[in-house]
Amino acid sequence: MRQRAIVFSVALTIFAIDRLTKIWVDQNLSAFDTRVVIPGFFNLIHSENTGMAFSILADASSQVRKVVLVGFSSVVLLFVAGMLWQAAPSPHRAQKVALTLVFGGAIGNLYDRVSRGSVTDFLDFYIGTYHWATFNVADAAITAGAILLGLEMLLQRDVKKAEA
Repeated sequence: MRQRAIVFSVALTIFAIDRLTKIWVDQNLSAFDTRVVIPGFFNLIHSENTGMAFSILADASSQVRKVVLVGFSSVVLLFVAGMLWQAAPSPHRAQKVALTLVFGGAIGNLYDRVSRGSVTDFLDFYIGTYHWATFNVADAAITAGAILLGLEMLLQRDVKKAEA
């Protein structure tokens, strides 16, 4: 039970950091502000994404977006919570960390979708004219968790092949 408390506390900490950074952006950057942090590489900007990753569904009607995005996000959140509940007592540390990151980030973005109808994005990385899609702390946690989970699955597959 203690391990479950730890992983869910870490997920809630990710959610809190995501909320605090989005609140800061809402209070300190207008829609047209750009704060150069590292010239030629990193800016802070304030954008509102009504769609999902890479603005998918951003042009759909608000009712369709809300049903699809909140519904999809809720299902994914419940699925990940179940996986995390089962994984928490297991010795697979990478899996626990990955699921914790995904869960914490998913809570952050779902909160925004339900409470505001959009997600605040503000991290803008670029090189020259190439810009990565603007994202937030929740997106970074979800992405890092998904990559870690994918790597862990590949490594487990390789271990099973070697054992066979």
